[in-house]
Amino acid sequence: MLTLKRLPKSVLLALYSGAAFATLAPSAFAQSSTAQEPSTTPVAAGTPAAADSKGGSGIQSVSIVGSRRVGNVSDIDTSVPVDFIPMTKATEQGGQFDLAQVLNNVSPSFNSTRQTGADGADLIDSAALRGLGSDQTLVLVNGKRRHTTALVNLFGARNRGNTGTDMNAIPLMAIRNVQVLRDGAAAQYGSDAIAGVLNIELKKSLGCEMVAGFGQYTEGDGDNYLASAYCGVAVGGGVLGITGEYYDRGRSNRAEEGSPRIIGDTKSQNSTVYLNGEFPAGDGKLYVTAGAQNRDASSAAWAREGLGSEDIPSRNSAAMYPNGFVPFINGDINDHYGTLGYRFRLGEWNTDVSQTFGQNRMRYTIANTLNASIANLDLLRGGPGRSASMFDAGGFSFRQATTNLDFSRFFEGIGKGMNVAFGFEHRRENYQIKAGEPGSYVDADGVGVGGNAGSQGFPGFQPIDVTDSDRHSNAAYLDLETDLAEGLKLQAALRHERYSDFGATTTGKLAAAYRINPALLLRGSASTGFRAPSLQQVYFSSTFTDFVNGQPLDVVLAPNGGRVANAAGIPQLKEEESKSYTLGLTWSPGQATSLTADLYRINIDDRIVLSGRFDADNYPALGATLQGLGVGQAQFFVNSVDTRTQGLDVTLSHRMDLGAGKLNAFLALNFSKTEVTGVHAPSALRGFEDVLLSERERLFIEEGAPRRKATLGFDHTLGKLETALRIVHFGPQTLGTFSGPPVPNQYYEPKTSADLSFTWAFTEKTKFTVGGTNIFDVKPSAQDPNETDNGFRYESVQFGLNGAAWFARLSHRF
Repeated sequence: MLTLKRLPKSVLLALYSGAAFATLAPSAFAQSSTAQEPSTTPVAAGTPAAADSKGGSGIQSVSIVGSRRVGNVSDIDTSVPVDFIPMTKATEQGGQFDLAQVLNNVSPSFNSTRQTGADGADLIDSAALRGLGSDQTLVLVNGKRRHTTALVNLFGARNRGNTGTDMNAIPLMAIRNVQVLRDGAAAQYGSDAIAGVLNIELKKSLGCEMVAGFGQYTEGDGDNYLASAYCGVAVGGGVLGITGEYYDRGRSNRAEEGSPRIIGDTKSQNSTVYLNGEFPAGDGKLYVTAGAQNRDASSAAWAREGLGSEDIPSRNSAAMYPNGFVPFINGDINDHYGTLGYRFRLGEWNTDVSQTFGQNRMRYTIANTLNASIANLDLLRGGPGRSASMFDAGGFSFRQATTNLDFSRFFEGIGKGMNVAFGFEHRRENYQIKAGEPGSYVDADGVGVGGNAGSQGFPGFQPIDVTDSDRHSNAAYLDLETDLAEGLKLQAALRHERYSDFGATTTGKLAAAYRINPALLLRGSASTGFRAPSLQQVYFSSTFTDFVNGQPLDVVLAPNGGRVANAAGIPQLKEEESKSYTLGLTWSPGQATSLTADLYRINIDDRIVLSGRFDADNYPALGATLQGLGVGQAQFFVNSVDTRTQGLDVTLSHRMDLGAGKLNAFLALNFSKTEVTGVHAPSALRGFEDVLLSERERLFIEEGAPRRKATLGFDHTLGKLETALRIVHFGPQTLGTFSGPPVPNQYYEPKTSADLSFTWAFTEKTKFTVGGTNIFDVKPSAQDPNETDNGFRYESVQFGLNGAAWFARLSHRF
């Protein structure tokens, strides 16, 4: 991590709802005025948000992802693109109440769309960079690796087959800034950093603040209530920051009138506490981060129809729900994270030893439901035809413990100076699946006709799905950074990592920056990368009962290395491998303007995908093998796809006086195109590539995110009134259909959304904001509901399907 002790006011702002957003351009590191902005006004990129209201004091260091350089850094220019997004404005005045939605509306490279009708994917918002998968973006907290979720996304239009990081487990109030490294960084940070790295820096400044917020869609639903507070207190010569937040997000529904379905935001209640502090201890500093969130979330599954429909008795019981019903997938989600570390000097070396722990646990309860096979058996025995209406369906958990030992030192006299960093990492991971109660999965009537097995909406995990699996990895890295000559900087990194389950891999990176003149910098990088298959992808198993030719047969998502996968000839999962290239420039013609443009290309080989379903119809030989195992259909995770992603990132910021006020403006663009360049089926599945990766699944990979995205922001301050306007453009997307040709694919036209807010500063410490998001009520293009993944007239794409909303926030600093 690069630590900047002094960053100037001249670095220019770009605004999300008044929140500063800037790309770290050369001017960000030039020495100029040392005056600091008040913490309650827009701050220049890198300017400490914790500076006191009088300015000039309370200056803190800012850690920048992508470099481990230490020492005198005032003349450094970044050789790779890094976006710096302070969170003060988003926390105090923004229209979005969680981190994923904030970043989705300010960073064109970042994509996160709330899913609906996608089972567990409705409960956690997946997030990704540059149109790639959520598990190809590494997330750090204060420079330390954060764990992923236990969930594997199986449905929905985004990140299918991926396991990502829950961005919304960290409250906005706890965050000082977010840095977005738009470059491959596996050689620096290890697995998952193929698309880039997000580093979330938490607050640890003195003082207290609070925010209360309310929001609602203009349709009159989806109420959002937010109460959040932060307090930094002096402890043992250091500072401990404490954040508490309660966030209640109400359910929304955009289903057509008369439809039994519920389509919209899930209901969610988040209770979160975070601690972040640093304290003198001996000759060094002890630091600690700890956080816990409990989320009670409820997603609406597909509706089951009532009397007169085919759902009785197969999926419903006339005695229980004569008018039909909507099952609810209720998730009890617990997320815990903690880091304990010590920084000190060992001779001439800066030394950092730390232990990080993370855990994500999800437990499902299916409510307002029934097991139709139990109800049908009750009916056959002369009863009314009933079963329980709520089931414990089991769940899963993921744990990760990471030990780091890092050394760094700056050497004078080697060129213009060289920084040397090296270190070691040991990581242990555990993944578990717990079975549900028998009623959540059992086939009670057992006759192959009548009621389907398991709880409707989400069948419980069966004993055959249960796993308790571990692995560990060890890594060593070397990182060199030097100024060879005036204006020329080189960076090199090498990392070797060995996993207990699939072997070893070595990655490397070279980056350079050359200053042509004081205003213009050229930069570029080339790197190799990897992503280890997640334990979730290796061991996830889900089994439910379907009826084939009137006979009950299991449908299984088969775990890697299990009897079904082995019988089908599915090889052991291995790492994805990538090659990444960037070439760009930064231009700062004056104190008021900054421009960056970066081309990139990311080639990924052996990308892990979730296959289509194989059965006796589409693959007779394999189908016979599966039926011999009592399995009707099966699908697998497999390293079978090569992809190429190419794109361009552009940012432009400008700051000026406008009449008696001040105007900050920012434009950011991302153009990105992902293509599947090859499908490599295992030998046992050759000739069946169209089942392994259908056009529909290919389009989810290639166009799960818009191929272009742009953010244009304006923030005008005049006296006590601040006006913020943000315009976000989402490019087109094409998704597949179930029917396939000649049925045309789903085409989503380009759409543009706008947010507008007004903030009145009663005092320097108290502000009130009112505004609207998506104020023109823009929605995605309508489709044939029979061909969408969620059975609605449009998927959860671009900016989502809920439409316009209004909000109000009150913030106060003590």
